[in-house]
Amino acid sequence: MWKKIILGLVVFIALAGSLLWINRIDFLLYLAGNKNKEPVAENREVVWQQGPAQPSDKPNVVLILTDDMGINDVSTFGAGMIDTPNIDKLAAKGALFTKGYSGHANCAPSRAALLTGRDATRTGYDVTPIPNGFGRMVAMIENADLKGRPAGEYFPEVDASNPDFDDRGLNSSEITIPELLKEQGYHSVHIGKWHLGQTNGMAPNDQGFDESLMMKSGLYLPVDHPEAVNGPIEFSGLDRFIWATMDYAVTWNGGKPFAPKGYLTDYFTEQAERVIEANANRPFFLYLAHWGPHNPIQAKKSDYEAVGDIKPHRKRVYAAMLRSLDRSVEKVMAKLEEQGIADNTIVVLSSDNGGADYVAIDDLNKPYRGWKNTFFEGGIRVPFSITWPKQIKAGTVIDEPVNHFDLMPTIVNASRGKLPSDRELDGVDLAPLWQGSNQFARKDDAMYWFTGTYRVVQADGWKLQLNPSSDQVFLFDLNNDPTEQTNLAATQPQKLDSLIKLIEQHFENAVPSAGYSVFSMAITIDKHLGEEMREGDTYIRWNN
Repeated sequence: MWKKIILGLVVFIALAGSLLWINRIDFLLYLAGNKNKEPVAENREVVWQQGPAQPSDKPNVVLILTDDMGINDVSTFGAGMIDTPNIDKLAAKGALFTKGYSGHANCAPSRAALLTGRDATRTGYDVTPIPNGFGRMVAMIENADLKGRPAGEYFPEVDASNPDFDDRGLNSSEITIPELLKEQGYHSVHIGKWHLGQTNGMAPNDQGFDESLMMKSGLYLPVDHPEAVNGPIEFSGLDRFIWATMDYAVTWNGGKPFAPKGYLTDYFTEQAERVIEANANRPFFLYLAHWGPHNPIQAKKSDYEAVGDIKPHRKRVYAAMLRSLDRSVEKVMAKLEEQGIADNTIVVLSSDNGGADYVAIDDLNKPYRGWKNTFFEGGIRVPFSITWPKQIKAGTVIDEPVNHFDLMPTIVNASRGKLPSDRELDGVDLAPLWQGSNQFARKDDAMYWFTGTYRVVQADGWKLQLNPSSDQVFLFDLNNDPTEQTNLAATQPQKLDSLIKLIEQHFENAVPSAGYSVFSMAITIDKHLGEEMREGDTYIRWNN
């Protein structure tokens, strides 16, 4: 009898072990999603501070930043997956920048550049902080189905030495737009994504914002909500991690998490409208940092039904997300008009970087090559417009290359504030461009991007990418080849040498990185993650 019991236990353990091994990824995702999870309270009303009447001729500033929006997602900048009439209308009312660049090809470093006017060589912020366990899980999931790509690498010793997720961010010694505007009597409000740290003086309220309604997690609606239309991407490690670990939650001024009310994009928009109402009688800075259309690909049913029969399903859900963002712009602009302050409000619209390959949707960055997490044009060319009816003539089109880090000096100078004199800025005031002046000049006519050893310079219409981790050099003449089709590294040695010297000079005084990459992945430049890589396909290695 005992022999049968023992044999049965052995068989049971063996079967359980086999099932656990077969389903190990789902099991590990379950553990990741339930480890030390902070409870989320029910929705509560946010009471925004009511501003006193402080008449001023200084402009208000509304900075609308989308997340992972490709330049081809917006009909005024590309073909448009769907029409985006309100974003189009906004751009037509002011200056449309045809060569708008993000400060980085990834979320957090781009936001740091935007708020500080400095690129990652100055701030050390070249890598986006990722949640604990993220690198290991993404490498495991995607290495199980490489689709012809080189395997991803996970660096456990680096992961173990990195600070925790909330402890990694923009150093508190950096000076941000709201800190400088505060000196000019502005009230500054942050709504939405932050991703620049939450401890040690890095939280929004510590970096100059008077009030902050911050996205604590990343669902747009609870997964089982009757109005939710979900579009999970099973072969994407990042997407599976997000669905397994994210909540539907926000925080108010660093407090405990609570649930938003309604679809997240709409909720942030409604709160932005209330902020405008509360501050219409004093100068204010509103940083509306939308999460959309970043994955999880999740839309509201009414938007999903409105966009039509787009295939495949995830592309239709994504298009519905774009519709909600376009509606957000409409509502924000209508509220400014209603309050009688639209003419003297600077409204900036952009995206933190280009569209991502891991959502597996064609043509997000068309006609440009590359994706988020690459420094090809598709990763850093973004929608970029500035509207200010009091100062900028409607229908202005500007072809000069501009960058997110130009926004800090532009906004501070418009407020008649004072730029810091104790540090070097990479940004340049954009006002001369819409004023028709010849006073706009950038040092060496150059912009720089980097992450780890992957370093890039664009100067005088030429662009050099150096990626020693995969022994790659790309040199493109953007003046004649704006979509980076022909690599001239082997045929233009003098131009190659001159651009290498610019990179070397710029990086001579680069500060140490604030955090180090925990994994490396191969990204195909011309194919999204759902497509098979073939011999001869161009790819880069990206460390994060």
